Amino acid sequence: MNIVLDTNVLVSALLKAHSDAGAIVRLVMSGTVNVVYDSRILSEYRDVLCRPKFRFEKFEVEAILTQIEAEGILAVAKPLQVELLERDDEPFLEAALAVNDTVLVTGNKKDFPLPSGSRISVFGPGEFVVYWRKKQGIF
Repeated sequence: MNIVLDTNVLVSALLKAHSDAGAIVRLVMSGTVNVVYDSRILSEYRDVLCRPKFRFEKFEVEAILTQIEAEGILAVAKPLQVELLERDDEPFLEAALAVNDTVLVTGNKKDFPLPSGSRISVFGPGEFVVYWRKKQGIF
């Protein structure tokens, strides 16, 4: 399964390992789901996760980023035809639209209005965990 992870999901996962966001990152780290990304997304991940205010362990951040780069899917994204309210969110939606069978997981669903006829879904972390379990036949 392919997912685009908004940065806020990674931050939440590292702050609360036993949350739904934490479960998603465990799925990523185990290779169960693949993260779709581009260079802009990786740059944002690195920038945000390395901010001193979070005090995340460098080895933990590097392990996640290394896994995403090694096992993820590098998207060749096309610019959106419309601008999002938050321009920093555009790479995430562009990457999701670039790779078939990809869902976008974010803590801010309202920031990602989908273009008409879009073939992707946008989930909050809890919604994604439910969706993933149903796809796996786990109820």
